[in-house]
Amino acid sequence: MTRTTQDFLADRARLMGPNLPTFYEDPIHIVRGEGVWLWDADGKKYLDCYNNVPHVGHCNPCVVEAVSKQMATLNTHTRYFHDLVLDYIEKLTSTMDPFLDTAILTCTGSEANDIALRMAEGMTGKRGIIVTDATYHGNTSLVSQLGKEYKPKVGFGLDQYVRFVTSPDSLRLPDPDGTLFAARVAEQIDALEKDGTGFATLIVCPYFFNEAFPATNDNWLKPVAEVVRKAGGLLICDEVQSGFGRMGTHFWAHQKMGVVPDVMTLGKPMANGLPVGGVVTNSEILAKFRTNFRYFNTFGGNPVSCTAAIAVLDELLDRDLLGNAKTVGDHARNRLVAMQDKYDIIGDVRGSGMVFGAEMLLNKETNEPATEFTTKVLNKMRHRGVLHTSLGPHRCTLKIRPPMVFGTEHVDILMDTLDEVIEETLNEMDLKAPASLGA
Repeated sequence: MTRTTQDFLADRARLMGPNLPTFYEDPIHIVRGEGVWLWDADGKKYLDCYNNVPHVGHCNPCVVEAVSKQMATLNTHTRYFHDLVLDYIEKLTSTMDPFLDTAILTCTGSEANDIALRMAEGMTGKRGIIVTDATYHGNTSLVSQLGKEYKPKVGFGLDQYVRFVTSPDSLRLPDPDGTLFAARVAEQIDALEKDGTGFATLIVCPYFFNEAFPATNDNWLKPVAEVVRKAGGLLICDEVQSGFGRMGTHFWAHQKMGVVPDVMTLGKPMANGLPVGGVVTNSEILAKFRTNFRYFNTFGGNPVSCTAAIAVLDELLDRDLLGNAKTVGDHARNRLVAMQDKYDIIGDVRGSGMVFGAEMLLNKETNEPATEFTTKVLNKMRHRGVLHTSLGPHRCTLKIRPPMVFGTEHVDILMDTLDEVIEETLNEMDLKAPASLGA
């Protein structure tokens, strides 16, 4: 059966429920992937500049071979002994500070964040959670309360434990050393203590991905970490998007930001497409969690998933994909800066390693977001065979987060196409002409 776009939309609503999100005004039917490329049902080829789930490339041969062999040998849960879960945790924690020495493996980042919050409650005896107002940390009943944009209409009253702080914004709220952010967190800690809730934890993505990865200096999280520890709380770093070498400068974003979290959560890219998540912490914190909560995950840490996760780490380390992220990311940002000189609509270029983008502004003096323009650019790029998206409170920052095997030749395809699309969209919308033309 060959479904049309309308068939897909109707059948998805009928079989999976209404309001399922899709990318682009004209959704894509993807049937195959390889490396940094995807193909649709009509045979059209797309450059994947978005997906971090296939972290070491779509259908990575080493991962595929390892998983296939393990599937033919054994797959079970961790109530039976098997070596792979222990081997993986040792290999994973060897990339971190010695303080982070133990882990729980889950199936998703949402589960990981839910566990991390319970760890904070177990260690502090309190329930107050602080997050930014433009973040996303998952979709369990508790974790879904942590994002204003995605917050559900119901939630068992769990929202009473959550306090929001204004997200970092390097354009509109300059804070080069992180002290203003730390002060805002301190205010919410005081409020939680005064209203009787008590302060348990601050949970952040250390590179603030969903907040449009504002420009921050290295060690930016040090001031807020000091505030959190002084108040007796735990610092949770959600590295679902920022980890596994993507920063190009460090294996983990929290290392770049100058802190060692009490708890670190992982997800999307861990096993190149298999559903694997994780919580990494200190042995004391994990022991306390095991005492306070009965926890078992049937599929977490199974041999096949661990095999895939080990293969991902091997690919990252053996092929120096951290170094590749640095080289490719530097080239990408240089191309964007050159484009910024050409187009007034590009207000700010930012990123690190294999995440880069630009915030589009209608007016650089007022920082007025170019949201409609950005949406048009994304949809035009999709029709020209380049896939990426936007994010941030204003949905005007290009989010480009490709697989770690992305090369400089792929950057040039992306940027050449983006250059053409920006000029075309400016003309169509009758916006200010390219700055290089003196308009």
